[in-house]
Amino acid sequence: MDLSQSQSSNLSLGFIAHASSAGSAPSRAHIADDSISFQIDSRVKDQSHLVPPVPLQLMDKQTEENEKKRGGSGDEEREVEEFRILGHSMCIKRRRDTDSTSSSSSSKCFRVTSSNEHMLGLESRKNAVRAWGNQGLQVADPDIFEIMEKEKQRQYKGIELIASENFVCKAVMEALGSHLTNKYSEGAPGARYYGGNQFIDEIETLCCKRALAAFGLDPENWGVNVQPYSCTSANFAVYTGLLLPGDRIMGLDTPSGGNTSHGYYLPNGRKVSGASIFFESLSYKVDPQTGYVDFDKLEERALDFRPKILICGGSSYPREWDYAKFRQIADKCGAVLLCDMAQISGLIAAKECASPFDYCDIVTSTTHKSLRGPRGGIIFYRKGSKPRKRGLLLNQGDGGDKYDFEEKINFAVFPALQGGPHNNHIAALAIALKQVATPEYKTYMQQVKRNAQALAAALLRRNCRLVTGGTDNHMILWDLRNLGLTGKNFEKVCELCHITLNKVMVFDDNGSITPGGVRIGTPAMTSRGCIENDFETITDFLLKAAQITNSVQREHGKLAKAFLKGLENNKDVIELRTRVESFASLFAMPGFEV
Repeated sequence: MDLSQSQSSNLSLGFIAHASSAGSAPSRAHIADDSISFQIDSRVKDQSHLVPPVPLQLMDKQTEENEKKRGGSGDEEREVEEFRILGHSMCIKRRRDTDSTSSSSSSKCFRVTSSNEHMLGLESRKNAVRAWGNQGLQVADPDIFEIMEKEKQRQYKGIELIASENFVCKAVMEALGSHLTNKYSEGAPGARYYGGNQFIDEIETLCCKRALAAFGLDPENWGVNVQPYSCTSANFAVYTGLLLPGDRIMGLDTPSGGNTSHGYYLPNGRKVSGASIFFESLSYKVDPQTGYVDFDKLEERALDFRPKILICGGSSYPREWDYAKFRQIADKCGAVLLCDMAQISGLIAAKECASPFDYCDIVTSTTHKSLRGPRGGIIFYRKGSKPRKRGLLLNQGDGGDKYDFEEKINFAVFPALQGGPHNNHIAALAIALKQVATPEYKTYMQQVKRNAQALAAALLRRNCRLVTGGTDNHMILWDLRNLGLTGKNFEKVCELCHITLNKVMVFDDNGSITPGGVRIGTPAMTSRGCIENDFETITDFLLKAAQITNSVQREHGKLAKAFLKGLENNKDVIELRTRVESFASLFAMPGFEV
């Protein structure tokens, strides 16, 4: 407040020296003891409204220091207020109410300081915030830094064979850790809820353009949404946009290689995904003799069930998908055909696998895995006029109908299911998609397939059993049951030896479901520079792990507690781990220095 400004009120301000006697007039010219009282005088005659004076103390720096030497509370026990007298900025430091030396709430001691000292305090606080904002991870949080460093070493010294994992390049990693994470961008480019998104719009628009180009799609006939947080989110957005709760979907059974987001539920009826909770689902299966999709039974069930969405694609299917047959069945039962290409999207972009875009209405995918991008999801959808019906290969239409997927799917992503997109992820995806369109990426995907075939051949030569007998893509499914092993125990032994892969359920002849196999993928180690002969070495490591698993099971049994007890300080495990780490350390780690 500025006390020099006149106020249109009945109040006036005055300063009363403490040395004055109670009965004498207040002296305004002389202060006897370095202290004064601050009083608000009212011209109102009603004496009941008089406000008692508040004592003030004028203190210079020396006086303040003397007070501290005498045991004063110091600045940390004072509250600061700023005001102006005759145009001069002043600060009042007031003792807090909890001060034991305060006689009453209406009589408090004050210290008047210059505005320069107050500004120094503000600058000190600003510097403290700046220092906190610019600390590196190692200083800001040494605990997390230490754990992250251990994870970096685990990745570097281990053999990564999980088909769903890969290593991003340095440019993608830089975008993920960039300032783009600071921006909120709810909505689509050009229609954001928040301001300041002109450059974010440019990034997302470029990402969409590159996504269509990576898969050779005409923007007149295909649209894309790059905002989903994962492929599971992308799939659920499609269901939400196109269906009502309780509508029917049909996808590959999870033990047959399907994904839980396609509507899977357990044999006891328990629903394990949002898709099965909110929509009615019925799975189709693979032929237990061959491991391939059984199209005869699929068509029979689809015509009886009449799903509104028929899903092709899966998590653990090592062979090509016959999209033409799926199209025929979808047209017969009147379903929209959705392909989840999450596992093989990189191979499709490189034209090393058949493309679903010639037959499907909607295509979803993750953006990591074989694409080597950041972790997220993406949705492609047809738009424009539907083609005139020709036989059973194209979606029904008379040539005048138009696809209505765009608005429904985009609305389902936002605002129905998600908030603001992750702009750092979208920028990183744009970088990855640019690389996907290069000849070098095609060479990389060709090597991924060659490595998978080399691994499959090496296992088959050693009398191992593979689901479908081989692979057409980047993964193999190793059925361990003829070796007397469970996928869970084998996975654990591999993990202790610094080999990571994942157990999978195998659908056997009598229909029972057991985690009797493991899924092995080649993209990650191909990203580190491994070629066919390196996967021959990796095969040797896997077979040694199988021998260790068999030995421990024979001695301790298959039950988890006893089996883990047999792995403690196991010399064979320690020896294999040493060999694995020596081998893995020969290959560079993309994205960062070790």
